[in-house]
Amino acid sequence: MKMYIENIPQSHIAYMRRVGVYGEQNYKLMQDMKRWVHERDLWNSEGVIYGIAQDNAAQTLPEKCRYDVCFVTNSVFEDEFIHYGMLPTGKYLVCEIIHTADEVQHFYSNLMSVLSIEGERIDESRPILERYQFLLVEKGYCEICVPIL
Repeated sequence: MKMYIENIPQSHIAYMRRVGVYGEQNYKLMQDMKRWVHERDLWNSEGVIYGIAQDNAAQTLPEKCRYDVCFVTNSVFEDEFIHYGMLPTGKYLVCEIIHTADEVQHFYSNLMSVLSIEGERIDESRPILERYQFLLVEKGYCEICVPIL
């Protein structure tokens, strides 16, 4: 696994949101956003999609958990399903992993060990970002961006 520290800059995003139990419906929302991006020919070498679980499921009622799938863009679209906002900025430990459900699950299972080994502490005031950059996705990878202090 490749790891490095990055200061993620402020970026405008267009996003879709669902509220409810985290799980299979989040995957469906990601597929909906990918379809939306492809239908508008926005997926290119500069393309970046983020998946953001906005709430800690251990502290928020499952039916109130918010999950956003975001596309980095300065454009505004006439679409009732699209909202606009800013990406959470700051210092992140970026971990590049193979983009499979098993690898993502393995990463989250070992997150605290990874942070300990790297000598970092999670910043719980910001959400973890799952980042899908065009060039990495094309090679079968994604990145988990863990907010650190």
